Amino acid sequence: MRIWVDADACPNVIKEILYRAAKRVQVPLVLVANSFIKTPPSKFIKSVQVSRGFDVADKHIAEHLDAGDLVITADIPLAAEAIDRGGHALNPRGTFYTIENIKERLVMRDLMDELRGSGIQTGGPDALNQSNRHAFANQLDSFLAKQR
Repeated sequence: MRIWVDADACPNVIKEILYRAAKRVQVPLVLVANSFIKTPPSKFIKSVQVSRGFDVADKHIAEHLDAGDLVITADIPLAAEAIDRGGHALNPRGTFYTIENIKERLVMRDLMDELRGSGIQTGGPDALNQSNRHAFANQLDSFLAKQR
């Protein structure tokens, strides 16, 4: 099992949690971004820089993930792809995407895109807070414990 990170938009505090977890449980962690990502020295942590472009990092992750892998992303289409391929997807706010909730989230995402496209200001997500960080760390720890 590997952990894939959609690293372009992943908050640094979440990356730090992932670095510690990868070292602690000795699971491969791969950060994928279209810019250079400096990672701590570890045989379990690596970064992959892909070319610039829309969804290039997402496509790289989707093409390389295996069933059972975990994807860290706030990108709902990437999460859906991970689930379709037998993987798992966890939002940086600590919410797992599942077979049961991913379709609803895709519909909501498409609706919000439509609203923004018609000029309606929909706002963005709230800033990541301490509660989100704890939820993420707890969900990650629980998932990794089940994988052992």
